[in-house]
Amino acid sequence: MPHVPSPQPTLSRRRVLVCAAALALLGATAAGCSSTPPPEVDELAAQLDRARADSRLATDAAAETRGATAQALATVASERAAHAQALSDELVRMRGDDAPTATPTSTTAEPAKPPTAQDVVGALRESAESATELAAKLTGYRAGLIGSIAAACTAAYTVALAVPRRPR
Repeated sequence: MPHVPSPQPTLSRRRVLVCAAALALLGATAAGCSSTPPPEVDELAAQLDRARADSRLATDAAAETRGATAQALATVASERAAHAQALSDELVRMRGDDAPTATPTSTTAEPAKPPTAQDVVGALRESAESATELAAKLTGYRAGLIGSIAAACTAAYTVALAVPRRPR
């Protein structure tokens, strides 16, 4: 008996669409399993370190100060601790695991002089500038978070810790 060729299998539009949808789903799933963190992770981690350092600095300065300045420094320390918590929460959400913790550094140098309110103002100014630059690069929630932090730092050093001017 001679060999009779069989007809080519026919593909319906429905089968083509189902296969395309399956491939798209598979591609999206593979992209979601990527182990490479977004580039903002390092920048947000740097902001987290700044917030923690500013909070410690303001706490230390408040311990050496009295009156309204001490209260303002305590408020700044509290606000910067809240910023650190918000940044930590966002990093956990982005990475899916714990946020980086600050590594304590030990030095054997002579004890440093206690920080002053002006030291805190300088640190807040640097933090505000850094956050302002980063907020301009980000979008969405992260841009709003970092922009809010920049505004809070600016308000802290220009209003809460402003040196009172003498009346003329």
